Amino acid sequence: MKKLTLLLFIAISSFAFSQGMKIISGNFDFLKDQAEVNTEVKSDHVLFYVENMSEEQYLEKRKKEVLGNPKKTQQDWDKWINEWNSHKANIYAEKVITGFNEKSKKIKLNKGIASKYTLIVDTKWIYPGWHGGMLIQPAKLTTDLKFIETENPSHVVLHLEASGVQGNGSSAELYMEYGRIAASFKKTGKDLGKKVKEALK
Repeated sequence: MKKLTLLLFIAISSFAFSQGMKIISGNFDFLKDQAEVNTEVKSDHVLFYVENMSEEQYLEKRKKEVLGNPKKTQQDWDKWINEWNSHKANIYAEKVITGFNEKSKKIKLNKGIASKYTLIVDTKWIYPGWHGGMLIQPAKLTTDLKFIETENPSHVVLHLEASGVQGNGSSAELYMEYGRIAASFKKTGKDLGKKVKEALK
């Protein structure tokens, strides 16, 4: 019963917020003769919440919340910020890749490879969501997705925008902010993989 309540809440939350992926320019034709595409995730200018906090402001807010909890210590904050940085450096890209490769059969994403094209996932906006007991509000994620020529980065062959994308997962996976955000990156990858699969039928 508890699991059903949790899943129902996640389902209702996911339905309540709009999300979508649209092509800004270009098309998928350039991928027809490709097997793999290199992938990078960037978050140089990401904003948080409806207030559009900078990442620095967001992290200061979280630090105050963690250290302001009498049950938490500096060690708890150190663990939190280490996980945050690890997710930014590696896990978010891995989630995009995993989600995409689950849906796309002809083209695969990979990381740190030599390929004609590179997918740049530029993180624009994040709502981190929350976890409270049996209730979960998933994260929401907006990204720019640009396929560029690896040797000529200024040449964007395809530009898409993914707005308000929400991920899902188990309560354990969605317990912390970075886990909820990771789920949204995976869903972004899945949505892109579906579009590529449909375009290259």
